[in-house]
Amino acid sequence: MKNCPYCEQEVENDAVRCMFCNGALDKFTEPETKWYFSTTAVVISLLSFGPFALPLVWIHPAYKMVTKIVLTIIVIGLSIWLYYILKEVYEMSMEQLAVLGIVL
Repeated sequence: MKNCPYCEQEVENDAVRCMFCNGALDKFTEPETKWYFSTTAVVISLLSFGPFALPLVWIHPAYKMVTKIVLTIIVIGLSIWLYYILKEVYEMSMEQLAVLGIVL
């Protein structure tokens, strides 16, 4: 016996239609994965939002634990590195503005 995907009633294994709701049993397929679980969506969100997109990586059903840990380390490491680079660029810009006599 198997369950009808539409009404959840038990029907015969070789049945083509459910005898309770008349739903087609052979055409039922598993639902597709959510759009935000696609690799493209994960990559775009990581590039756009950085560490704020890490929960999307951690709830992804297909990623192994090692993949999740490695991605987390890479994203956090790149975020820290980018912070120091941007801080240095800001300090150099302020020095150049001070040399030009512009005070902010």
